[in-house]
Amino acid sequence: MDLDADLAALRPLGGFFLLRTAAPPRSTLPTLARAYGIEKSDVYEESVTFRVQKVADTLRVSEPRVAASIAQQGLAARLWSAALGCAVLYGHVPDLDARLLHWDPDGSAPDDLWLTEVRPLPGDAGTLAAVVLEGHLEPLAAALRARYRLAPGLLRGNAASALAGAARQLEGWARAHARPEAAARTRARTAELLAHPLLAGAGTLTGAAFRRRSCCLYYRVPGGGVCGDCCFARPPRSSPRAASG
Repeated sequence: MDLDADLAALRPLGGFFLLRTAAPPRSTLPTLARAYGIEKSDVYEESVTFRVQKVADTLRVSEPRVAASIAQQGLAARLWSAALGCAVLYGHVPDLDARLLHWDPDGSAPDDLWLTEVRPLPGDAGTLAAVVLEGHLEPLAAALRARYRLAPGLLRGNAASALAGAARQLEGWARAHARPEAAARTRARTAELLAHPLLAGAGTLTGAAFRRRSCCLYYRVPGGGVCGDCCFARPPRSSPRAASG
């Protein structure tokens, strides 16, 4: 099935999968290319640090790197959900070039994204990896490592965890709506992506269950605990730095 201009097939999947295909409501909203620093602009400094601070304020987090980790995983979940959803339901993915995607760093979760042009690409795992991992998560990780000293293993684990979470949601929807072929495509694409060199070793996928080898630091949020796919069975008492690498 060809991609339609509104990506309407994503709508029943929920907010993390929804991708608006229009100009953003405000011309001042940055592209993700500017947010990552791919396109040079002081908007990078404003949008990324603003988003991390917003997460910190919302969750009452005093450690910037904890807020940065959670912010990165939230954006990764949005990108994986939209791309994987299109690959499974359409057999194609839209070109999510960071220069075409606008982002509202002041939006609520899930992150608000606007794709200004729908350009169809193949829906294979290699294209998905190029679109999401190489086009977004690698430059985002580089920006966050430089500013917040986040361990590469933590960010890689966040990217893998976000992919596995999107896949669980998509496969659950497919099973609930008697779409076994969509469930099978979800499992296949997810397994292929988790074997990609940029994600390999980040965790173990068993059926639909994923167990990561690192910790996103959510347990350091006031009132937080360990996530369902965390390497820890319970919040550790010692410093998380070793476990997050």
